[in-house]
Amino acid sequence: MSDNEHLVSTCGHKPAGMPRSNQYDQRLGKLFALAPVLLYDCQGLPMEPKLKARVLIVDDDLGVLQAAKLYLKQHVESVDIMDRPQDMLQALQNIQYDVILLDMNFTRDLTSGEEGFYYLRKVKTIMPATEVVLITAYGDVELAVKAIKEGATDFVIKPWQNEKLLATVTTACQLSKTRNQVRALQSQREHLIDNINKPFYNLLGTSGPMQEVFEMIKKVSKTDANILILGENGTGKELVSRAIHRDSQRSRQPFISVDMGAITETLFESELFGHKRGAFTDAKNDRAGHFEVACGGTLFLDEICNLPYTLQAKILRVLETREVKRVGTNQSIPVDIRLICATNSDIHQLVRENKFREDLLYRINTIEIKLPPLRERGADIILLAETFLQEYSRKYQKSTRQLAPETRNRLLDYHWPGNIRELRHAIERAVIMAEEDILTPDDFFLHPRTSPQGREADSLNLEEMEAQSILRALEKHAQVISKAARELGLSRAALYRRMEKYNIAP
Repeated sequence: MSDNEHLVSTCGHKPAGMPRSNQYDQRLGKLFALAPVLLYDCQGLPMEPKLKARVLIVDDDLGVLQAAKLYLKQHVESVDIMDRPQDMLQALQNIQYDVILLDMNFTRDLTSGEEGFYYLRKVKTIMPATEVVLITAYGDVELAVKAIKEGATDFVIKPWQNEKLLATVTTACQLSKTRNQVRALQSQREHLIDNINKPFYNLLGTSGPMQEVFEMIKKVSKTDANILILGENGTGKELVSRAIHRDSQRSRQPFISVDMGAITETLFESELFGHKRGAFTDAKNDRAGHFEVACGGTLFLDEICNLPYTLQAKILRVLETREVKRVGTNQSIPVDIRLICATNSDIHQLVRENKFREDLLYRINTIEIKLPPLRERGADIILLAETFLQEYSRKYQKSTRQLAPETRNRLLDYHWPGNIRELRHAIERAVIMAEEDILTPDDFFLHPRTSPQGREADSLNLEEMEAQSILRALEKHAQVISKAARELGLSRAALYRRMEKYNIAP
């Protein structure tokens, strides 16, 4: 190899004995015309696309700077050079670099590398996302280990081979890109968690029963105790579960809600525990189950009583072992979740009837929270109605802002079999249809209906009220099951089971 070829291939490292001089820099400059010939593929094949990155090289040797820039510019979109580390610190105030190649020795001494460590710390303070590769002419394993511990991405020794330098820079650029993506995803995740939690945190109520619920939420939120929330459809069981999660130590972790009534027996294990690719016909990719996805956070199992008795043992096993096994594998995966369950059924009666496992009940109801139906919350009905009125007036850009006195009385007298969900929909419909600024009783359809047994809908019998709610939802949506189920907050399967229970024909 000629002297010139050796000089370019080693990125401008001064040959032994050659002092720093203008002659050296001029000699290097004469090689610039030769360098591209040496750097392109000798067979004339096109080179790979340049790395979309911004690289800064900092070294007090101008020859090294020029040679390194000349080579890296063939592979990286943007390459800057500086011979004073102080200039680097100033530039970092305005420029985001993906990778910095930083010399370890400048003026204090030749071998300690302390200057390099000093400026490495400065870079990491100013721009933590920037990857730093330290450069030195003195190879020392102990020094390299210290560099990594101080936050450097890698460590290269002069004189280097071009291929090795390029590989190091490429790896650092890819690492920078990956870390930036992770930071962006983390930021998005935090914003999503905030947006998901906000609407569910604002539980409203001044009545005595709701104050008891709020006090219970306050007590249990900071613990990891399993919670069972009891209450009729539409009373806000999921809202309470989200409020508990929001106030817990897991609030920055996922909240995963699962409708147990919507999971078929054949897909039960796959949905909750995940599966490996090829475990069954449609398993085209590995998939994490709800327990895995919720790991570190809260798992909310709604309509837990709809879980078939034969499958309850599998949930119990996971809660006891805190491990899941994906379908198609025997590998155990640890899971760390806070469990909240909810049901509108009399779960204790189901236990007595051997329709729900007693040992599973003990696992899920360390604490029980009973939500009052809306008809027992008195003035909360007006508080909620006015809140929904303001919400939907803004949404539909209507001037409707008030409830007439007779409307308030009518809302208070109605028994609300669909609870808060029914009140919300009633207000929304009234706002849409109203032609005046004040809502009157005529803007609502709260007339008594009859149940399948011929009794009035304002009966306090829970089953009759549930049956009446189903009839009203089916009537409202012209017997379309999916829309009626959505209105009631049920899955299609859960609605069909209730229709069968009450002998309601589709």
